[in-house]
Amino acid sequence: MSEFPYADRFPVNRRLPEQGRPRQEILDELAVIAAEEDDTWAGGRISGTIYSGDAEHYAFLTQAYGRFAHVNALQRDLCPSMTRFEGEIIAMVLDLMHAEAVTEADPGIEPAGLVTSGGTGSILHALLAYREHARATRGITIPNIVKPETAHAAFDKGCHLFGIEARTVPVDPETTLVSPADVAAQIDQNTIAVIGSAGSYPYGTVDPIEALGELAAERGVGLHVDACLGGFILAFANELGHPVALFDFRVPGVTSISIDTHKYGYAPKGSSVLLFRDKALRTAQYFHLVGWSGGKYMSPGMDGSRSGGLLAATWAALVQYGREGYRRHAAEILTTAAAMRAAVTAHPELRLMGRPTFCFSFTSNDFDIYHVADFMRPHGWRFNGQQYPNAIHMAVTRPQTRPGVVAAFTADLAEAVGYARQQHAAGAHPQLGAVYGGVEGGLTRESEAFIAAFMNAMLDTQQSLPPVTETGP
Repeated sequence: MSEFPYADRFPVNRRLPEQGRPRQEILDELAVIAAEEDDTWAGGRISGTIYSGDAEHYAFLTQAYGRFAHVNALQRDLCPSMTRFEGEIIAMVLDLMHAEAVTEADPGIEPAGLVTSGGTGSILHALLAYREHARATRGITIPNIVKPETAHAAFDKGCHLFGIEARTVPVDPETTLVSPADVAAQIDQNTIAVIGSAGSYPYGTVDPIEALGELAAERGVGLHVDACLGGFILAFANELGHPVALFDFRVPGVTSISIDTHKYGYAPKGSSVLLFRDKALRTAQYFHLVGWSGGKYMSPGMDGSRSGGLLAATWAALVQYGREGYRRHAAEILTTAAAMRAAVTAHPELRLMGRPTFCFSFTSNDFDIYHVADFMRPHGWRFNGQQYPNAIHMAVTRPQTRPGVVAAFTADLAEAVGYARQQHAAGAHPQLGAVYGGVEGGLTRESEAFIAAFMNAMLDTQQSLPPVTETGP
């Protein structure tokens, strides 16, 4: 990747142009860039990231988004459509997560939800809601949560931001699942919630949600299920004959669920849904400022202004696919994931982590698995690196279901295993590092000071402009 992308072909804007450029010229420039970047994932060799890969679907979303991109979702008097879109998004996802089981068990409880800006947004809002609800109803001022080590890093981020202690429980190295007994040992009078994943980002495995639900109900704490990654796949897995244990509101102890519409819901990036078993939990995290000179300020979430385009396009994706569409794509992805896992297990040197579903990771006891990733990267494969142990992560999406992708994966993996054996014998060190989201090069040191310095360097590089030269702009 170039240190200064596109600087050799397009103008570098070091200041706001004195005169604006023609619209068509700008659109032509964007078209070139978009086409080239689409080529990087079109072959289906990217883990996660691109969940649909359907050009017609993206064009459809662009039209829906464009109709309302300029609208502020705050102004419901000017754009009542936002009320329709957001309400129906929440209702459809509540239905997907079987919210009817809540009202059937207790008609006095009303499930509710929020549309957020992504998985991290949903997790942050959930933590804020648990903190505020526990403070108001249980008098807790030094809150903690108990989470598996495999729970998404956004939980640690939220705890850091909101002054919540994160108690991390190790997972079984073979199953990759958390033990309810280990979780129970960490719960005390200040615990506001326990966390389970369906499935976890690192391994695609589903924590024992039913057992965690019993524990949470018994101890009087919340249970948040992070289904950001897997919700729209696992919701249809049992219907398709795949044995996936219950993880939604049919489990009595589940009190909230995060599920990303911008992943396998195939909505635009920046769209997720947070569901609450009881509206009282959602209400707890509202913010009010009634004495402000600008008017009485009330906010149901952390975001202020939001583009109505995101709500419109998310709504459009859901109603365009419907249950049949999501079920069909889930079947294709689950079948493809099984075929790719079979390619992995065909090599005795490789080992799957746990019993994964649509998303899987694999490692090796014979060599550093990152050698495999290093070999496959020039062939177009982009994996995410895991650590403790080193592993390769593959979230199977619709681009991998295209003809020829599994065969290419199988062939390239076979060559990569041979390469890894050679590199191991030679004592070579791999280049890939375990960095969430993926970066060029490795990252092997672990001190927080080094990580901060690395992040500074990466951010400064990603936000920098090319130097001024005599021959360039």
